[in-house]
Amino acid sequence: MKFRPLHDRVVVKRVEEDTKTKGGIIIPDTAQEKPMQGKVIAVGPGARDENGKLVPIDLKKGDTVLFGKWSGTEVKIDGEELLIMKESDIMGVLE
Repeated sequence: MKFRPLHDRVVVKRVEEDTKTKGGIIIPDTAQEKPMQGKVIAVGPGARDENGKLVPIDLKKGDTVLFGKWSGTEVKIDGEELLIMKESDIMGVLE
């Protein structure tokens, strides 16, 4: 199934973090926090301003981004857990 976000929405897949600390301690699943880093899977065309002009999104497919802990809406598409969020929920791009 293909999914295309609308307006200024972005589809992000969380990047899994290590389950082991640098010191070698293994962190159980119940104690782990959800990662706040992800890879952009798809982007919408952009939002419209007051005059109806399209304002394109600054992100592109494949960007690695940082977002807030509670940002976005979790969805499952083709068995894959993804987040749909507005561009404004994303704090920045990792380069």
